[in-house]
Amino acid sequence: MKWSANEALRDLLEEKHRKYNHPDFIENDPISIPHRFSRPGDMEIAGFFAAILAWGQRKTIIAKCTELMQRMDDSPHEFILHAAGSDLRALEGFRHRTFNDFDLLYMVAFLKSHYEKHSSLEAAFLTQNDPAGNVRANLTGFREVFLTGADAKIRTAKHVSTPARRSACKRLNMYLRWMVRQDEKGVDFGIWKNIRPGQLVIPCDVHVENIARRLDLTARPKADWDMAEEITNRLKAFDENDPARFDFALFGMGIENYFSQ
Repeated sequence: MKWSANEALRDLLEEKHRKYNHPDFIENDPISIPHRFSRPGDMEIAGFFAAILAWGQRKTIIAKCTELMQRMDDSPHEFILHAAGSDLRALEGFRHRTFNDFDLLYMVAFLKSHYEKHSSLEAAFLTQNDPAGNVRANLTGFREVFLTGADAKIRTAKHVSTPARRSACKRLNMYLRWMVRQDEKGVDFGIWKNIRPGQLVIPCDVHVENIARRLDLTARPKADWDMAEEITNRLKAFDENDPARFDFALFGMGIENYFSQ
């Protein structure tokens, strides 16, 4: 049966979007890490690590990101630009699940090299860009830039996903949502201007996946890039210019166990 939008679903999504796209959402979510900073460089670096480390319980993610920011003297942009020798040794021993200090030191080296040439991390997501499409090309291009160091191909590559391998790219799509989207609620930052909100793809985690199935936003069997695109394309029926804002609704409904009430 061909899928079609309906007013009841629109009303539900709008209701839950209003509920969860709210400053109260920030405190208990990994987005709270970049919200600790006011400078764009700090926000995008803190956000990048918060997104990369965003698997597991949110409380644990926030604790590990807090630890990492402390190891960077709570000044991540300054640390990235100038850390060497004993400064970098402060990062040794850091671990979150399968992410370890080898991965961290590679990412710090990548970011240092990038910021020596560019004022913003956004540039690394613009080596490929399709303004008429979604962020598939941006994510593919970013991973290629990120893996310029041979050591990354040994193990760190697994922490940066790509649509080219059919991954849903949940963490990077979430990061792009944080950096690109902006509205009056102030949860997302909107500090990047070269990717449009309409290009964003929904961050497809287990909560979004489960709720999307219950709402008939996807019929696909597993969370991969095709599922993320399908959900996003169906959400565009309700907001073509900013479909990723409904991430708040789907994720929030998952957290509140909406269908168990």
